[in-house]
Amino acid sequence: MYFNRQQLDQFQTQGFVAIPDFWDEREITAIRNEVTRLKNDGLLRNVATECDGKTTSKVKQNLQLCPMYDKSDFVRALPFSTKVTEAVRELIGDPVLLHLDQVFLKPGGSGAGTNWHQDNAYFKIANPLKGTAMWTAVHDATVANGTLHVIPGSFRTEYEHSRDPESNHHIRCYPPEEQAIPIELPAGGVVFFCYGTVHCTLGNNTANERAGLALHFLNADYVNMDNRRGFEIKPYLTGPLATGGLKEYGVKVEDTWNEQVDRLVMAGA
Repeated sequence: MYFNRQQLDQFQTQGFVAIPDFWDEREITAIRNEVTRLKNDGLLRNVATECDGKTTSKVKQNLQLCPMYDKSDFVRALPFSTKVTEAVRELIGDPVLLHLDQVFLKPGGSGAGTNWHQDNAYFKIANPLKGTAMWTAVHDATVANGTLHVIPGSFRTEYEHSRDPESNHHIRCYPPEEQAIPIELPAGGVVFFCYGTVHCTLGNNTANERAGLALHFLNADYVNMDNRRGFEIKPYLTGPLATGGLKEYGVKVEDTWNEQVDRLVMAGA
């Protein structure tokens, strides 16, 4: 098993579990190099607005790219990593499919957070514990640079959401913020949190940029018309329909993770 019993119990009762050393130094170097490439290629877009939900902010930046798999062979291979599939299947059960992938980057000083929300307000699965986000700290994530914050046990409450005026497409809710805790992680650390866990990130008040790579996984038994839309390719990672990406992508992606990591480490050398 990837997780011990205490960690599995925490996910089931609190809705999240953090692993400070999930990715090794080589892997997080490759992840950081690829995020930098995507940024330098101009693929990240500022979703922060002038509090009107549509006008791009001139002073705040919340840079997002979603999806990523069609722009990065490296990111496409990442969820097929053995430790990712093993970890996720222990948390939400088989069969597992990749639901979506995205990255948020907060530039130093001007980086804006993503307001409070539950992923299940978008995806609407019957049991919020059957879907999980996997949030990777691409850089050291601290309170000062606006790391992820969660409210333990909040998956038991379905909060009302409304359009977020500080974003060009997000929704938000207004939970009891005094119950929130920050998840500080070194680069390469990961926090898994279920679809019902209320979470946010805050502004980056440091001089250096900070990015979070977020993949979402869903137990395939909970696919419905709401969560099927908007992200057409959802590869099966485990179960009888899993083909290592061949059916969904036309090429077998499984077992290419280490090769992709080597390529990105060499490219940044």
